[in-house]
Amino acid sequence: MNIMKPDIRPNNPQFSSGPCAKPSTWTLDVLSNAALGRSHRAKIGKDKLLKAIENTRDVLNIPENYKIGILPASDTGAIEAAMWSMLGERPVDMCSWESFGAGWVTDVIKQLQLDNVTHHKADYGKLPDLSLINFDNDVVFTWNGTTSGVKVPNGDFIPNDRRGLTICDATSAAFAQDLPWDKLDVTTFSWQKVLGGEAAHGMLILSPEAVKRLESYSPPWPLPKIFRLTKNGQLIDGIFKGATINTPSMLAVEDYLFALEWAKKQGGKDGLIVKANANLSVISNFVVNNNWIDFLAETKDTLSNTSVCLKIIDPRVTNLDAEKQTKFAKDIVNILDEEGVAYDIGSYRDAPAGLRIWTGGTIEKQDLQLLMPWLNWAFQTQISKL
Repeated sequence: MNIMKPDIRPNNPQFSSGPCAKPSTWTLDVLSNAALGRSHRAKIGKDKLLKAIENTRDVLNIPENYKIGILPASDTGAIEAAMWSMLGERPVDMCSWESFGAGWVTDVIKQLQLDNVTHHKADYGKLPDLSLINFDNDVVFTWNGTTSGVKVPNGDFIPNDRRGLTICDATSAAFAQDLPWDKLDVTTFSWQKVLGGEAAHGMLILSPEAVKRLESYSPPWPLPKIFRLTKNGQLIDGIFKGATINTPSMLAVEDYLFALEWAKKQGGKDGLIVKANANLSVISNFVVNNNWIDFLAETKDTLSNTSVCLKIIDPRVTNLDAEKQTKFAKDIVNILDEEGVAYDIGSYRDAPAGLRIWTGGTIEKQDLQLLMPWLNWAFQTQISKL
C-alpha cells in the first residue's frame, strides 16, 4: 500500500524524552533577568533559588512539612544522594522494570554492597507484582519508567502504616501524574523532563520521616560532599532554602522559574495532567486504528502519559532477526528526523526496538495530531524496502 507523503509538518518536531520540548511560549528573552555573573550565595541568587523551591511546592501541592532541595547532577544526583545517605538502616526492596530502575539496583548491590536486598523485577512493558513488596523494608522504585513507558497505576500499593521509607524516582512523572505525597518519603525529579527545563539540576523532596532517618542514621561508608545532607547529625537546612551544595547555573534556574510560571498558567499540576492525558489519547487513537504498531506497556492502567513507548508488531518486521528489527525502527526514526518532522523518537538504547514519543504538557496536541500521518508514511516507506 502506497501512502502519500503528508504535506503538513508539526510546528515543533521536538518529541525527545529528555531533555524535553520547552513550553510553546518560551524564547531566549525569558532568560533576560537571570542573575548571570552573580554569586548564587548573594541575596539575588538565594532569592531566586528559594523562589524555585517555593514555586515547586505550589505547583505540585507538596505539603508544607516536606523539605524541598535543589541538588547537582539532575535526577540521578538527587536519588543517589538519597540512597547513599539513607539506605543500610534496614533491608531494602528494589523495584525495576526498565533501565533507570535497574541502574539503581546495580548501585545498591554493587556500589553500596548491601546484601539484604530483595529485587522485584519485570521485563519491559510489565510491572512486577507490587503486592510482594515488603514495606517494613525501605523501598526504591520509579513511578514512571521513562524507557519502558510503564508507570505504577497509583499509590494504593503503598500502605500508610509502612515502617520503611519509600524512595521514588519520579522524574518523568512529576507535573504529569498525581503523586500521593503521604505515600512518598523521598521523591526526586529533574528540570529537563516534564517542564522542559535545562539539564544538570535535580530536586529532592523529603517527608518528615525521611528527615528523621537522616538525623538518626549514619551510613557506614564515606559520603562524597555532593551527597551530604546532614552535619553533626542535623539536617543541613540551608540546602532546602536555596543554599545549594555546589554552584548551580543561574541561567538554568531562571529557565526553571519561567517553566513553573508557565505551569501555573496551564492550571498547575492538574492542568498539566489534563494536557498530558489529551496528548496520550492522540497516540492511543492512532494505535487503535493501525495494526502495525502497539504500546510497549501491556495494560492500559500502567500506560505512561509522558514517555510513550511503542513497538512495531507487523509480522513482516517481527519475523526479522533482532538486528534487522532494530535497524527497521531506526530507519523510521532517521527518515522522520531528516524530514524535520520528529527528532529523537527512537527507543532508549537498552529498551526493545521501537519508538518513544514524549507527550508531557509542553507538547502541543496539534503537533502530535500532525505527526501521526507521518508515522504511517515512514512505516510504509520502510516496509516497501523489505
